[in-house]
Amino acid sequence: MAYHYRKKEQERRQRERERKVRRIKLIFGIDAALVLVLLLILAVSKGMSAGSGEKETSAKAGAAGTEAGQDKDMVQNKTEDKTEKKDSAGDADKASDTGGGEKADEPVTITVSAAGDCTLGTDEFFDWSDSLPAKYEEVGDPAYFFRNVQPIFAQDDLTIVNFEGTLTESEEREDKQFAFKAAPAYAEILTAGSVEAANMANNHSKDYGEQSYTDTIKALEDRGITTFGYDRLAVMDIKGVKVGLLGTYVLREGLGIKDSMIANLESLKEQGAQIIIASFHWGSEKAYEPDSTQIELAHAAIDNGADLVLGHHPHVLEGIEEYQGKNIVYSLGNFCFGGNAYPSDMNTMIFQQTFTIKDGELQQDNVKNIIPCRISSEDGYNNYQPTPAEGEQKDDILQKIEEYSSWIQG
Repeated sequence: MAYHYRKKEQERRQRERERKVRRIKLIFGIDAALVLVLLLILAVSKGMSAGSGEKETSAKAGAAGTEAGQDKDMVQNKTEDKTEKKDSAGDADKASDTGGGEKADEPVTITVSAAGDCTLGTDEFFDWSDSLPAKYEEVGDPAYFFRNVQPIFAQDDLTIVNFEGTLTESEEREDKQFAFKAAPAYAEILTAGSVEAANMANNHSKDYGEQSYTDTIKALEDRGITTFGYDRLAVMDIKGVKVGLLGTYVLREGLGIKDSMIANLESLKEQGAQIIIASFHWGSEKAYEPDSTQIELAHAAIDNGADLVLGHHPHVLEGIEEYQGKNIVYSLGNFCFGGNAYPSDMNTMIFQQTFTIKDGELQQDNVKNIIPCRISSEDGYNNYQPTPAEGEQKDDILQKIEEYSSWIQG
């Protein structure tokens, strides 16, 4: 029995060990399976990550390609923008050159006012008490002298006067009967009066020598007044229109000055002047009718390109002639004239002409206006304040200009 008991015990223990082994194998089998599953999961996860990475890389590459394409388009667009801007700039330049598209056909009008002799000083041997410089000291205001005509000049595009005298500190007086001068600061009278240009070709521009002539030019130019005369030509740009100015001193050479005058006209045309205004210092003092030299030179000026002729020196008004559709004002008379405190004839005028430029060409419309004036705002003496005439005085001046003009025509 003991033998059988031990045998059974051994069998039981053997079975117990086998069960433990089976459990261990099962556990290891499960663990292995779990490990395998985990490994499979990891493998799958890696594969998905790799695929996702490839997709992301592909997406990034695609995005990069798209961005590159967009950048290329952007560069192209910028290039196109530059081209468009350049084209626009070109179009703008073309528009500017022609006046701006349809605006190129729009006419441009230039209104010119012309007045006569302006002597802003005096002769040293004149009575100081009633001189222009004495009046300047009294009023202390350069605007006084042109106060009554400044509103007219301020409304035009160009005001021209004949500046007869010098603005200098020179003491070298020429050996002559009358010599006029004032301080350079007197140029402010013209600036305050809205005068833009002054003819210098006359018999008083060098009363104190050559230096006084250059001093006067400097005084005027420094204050914005364009000067011209002799061989000094001027081309002014007014509203985009080139206006040429020349001044001719006739008294010394008479008709002998014609060739140089014509040469100056040609020079202005070569410089592109679209309107040419020719000023002449000519004729005889206190003569109401032009002489044959004046008429011949005026006609020659227009025949060779002048669009308006202005005359001065007689110190009185002369008639107006229309020649070849152009105006010739033979004498504008005195204006702001410090050369005589008690002139016998105080009549004067402002001559205005409006020129029209269309498509770069001067039109032949000849629009003119005569404003009768007196050289003084007071009767009986010269207070150096030119003033538009009114009432009977205005009518009288217009009638006289018409009469003087009829002498030329017939």
